[in-house]
This record gives sequence, structure tokens and C-alpha cells, in this order.
Amino acid sequence: MPKPIATIGYEKATPDQVIAALKAAGVETLVDIRAVPWSRRPGFSKGALSVKTAEAGIGYVHLKGLGTPAEGREAGKAGRMDDFEAIFRAHMATEAAQADLGRAAELAAASRICLLCLEGDARRCHRLIVADMLAERLGAAIEHLSP
Repeated sequence: MPKPIATIGYEKATPDQVIAALKAAGVETLVDIRAVPWSRRPGFSKGALSVKTAEAGIGYVHLKGLGTPAEGREAGKAGRMDDFEAIFRAHMATEAAQADLGRAAELAAASRICLLCLEGDARRCHRLIVADMLAERLGAAIEHLSP
């Protein structure tokens, strides 16, 4: 049985809280699935986060192709969740998204991964769709972590 695919949102967390949750869950590789891996929240931009995970013995991989396109992010911020989901699912049919989904599947087959995005509630985040696609492909369970 494959290792469960974890997800985490850092919306209300500090980098140390996220790292602690990852370590407690046995995560070996953090997979950042933000289209734009920069953050106004200290410690969550790609460079700082990759350093922090490395210090904790956790790998870091950014898969831009699994991020939400700008129009999807705008729909989500406006609360138009049906539009958000339709836009993201259409994006997931693209060649870039499918290539990065394949890379995520390879990572998940080799190590315990966790998908990272901002949104605290996985039900309102594209990472749930990505996790579902990976779980279906690999026959894995999904575990949502709380920092």
C-alpha cells in the first residue's frame, strides 16, 4: 500500500508550526503547488521555505504546473468556488499540469510527500483536487495535516 498523501495549508501558521506538523507526520518531501511561490507571510516564500525544510531534513520541490492560474485564484478570492474548480480542472488537463502531476506521483511513490498551499481549509483549496488525482493514480489515502 502506498504511503498516504498529506496536504497542508499555512494560512494561520508559522513556518516552525508547519515544519513541526510535517515532521510529526513523517513527511520526507514538501511539494509546493503554488503557481506563485512567494508569500507576504515571513518564511513562506520559496527560498526561505526551501532552506527551512532542508534544515529540518525535509526535501522541497516546487511544481508550478500544479498551481492555480490567475483567473482561478481570482474566482476563489471572490468566493466563486464553482468557477474556481472549473478553471482549475481545465488547467489540470494541460500538458504542463499533467507533467507535474506525473512528477508528484513519482515523488509520492518514492517518499512520504505533503502538498503545500496557503489556504487553511483543504476543501477550499486546489490541493484537494491535486491530492484526489494523485490518490486515484496511486491507490493512496489522503491525510490533511493541521499546523
